[in-house]
Amino acid sequence: MKKRLLIVDDDEGFRNTLKIEFAERGYFVFCAESISSAQRLLDVEQNFDFAIVDLRLKSEFSLNFLKELTATNRCCRTVVLTGYPSTASTVQAIKNGAVNYLLKPSSVELIEQALWLDNIGTNFNFEVSDENLATLAQYEYELIEFILMQCNGNITHAAQRLGLHRQSLQRKIRKGPPKRQ
Repeated sequence: MKKRLLIVDDDEGFRNTLKIEFAERGYFVFCAESISSAQRLLDVEQNFDFAIVDLRLKSEFSLNFLKELTATNRCCRTVVLTGYPSTASTVQAIKNGAVNYLLKPSSVELIEQALWLDNIGTNFNFEVSDENLATLAQYEYELIEFILMQCNGNITHAAQRLGLHRQSLQRKIRKGPPKRQ
């Protein structure tokens, strides 16, 4: 029996590549480009065995969707992919039901391995050394992401908790995470 795989990613090219690769590997693949389209799939097609979910889908975070996916598909093994890794989002993704969390780009082989095995680890390094020591700006952005998650994406509440003006927080978010050196 073919394993049922849900792919939720807003990058059409990447989503289609994953769909083709996993279909060739014997999976029955369903795709969604947003949280709302993924939720509609959950209403119609339940009992997914696996899911690959992008952490950021345009302006949406998928962390709350992970809870919903886990609640309706208790045996679904989910891997979260992101181009913006942070400790806060990793912890929250695992708490919300993900079995693994990988940095984009990841190979199809690594993603498939992450679907089947628990905690294979991330493909980015959390060890502290002079080469990968985070800057103050990187820690600041991680804190902003963590507070935003705590406030369910509400900019006004997050700004209040951070002691910032709402527009200042919006500028920091639009600017995006600082590049790792």
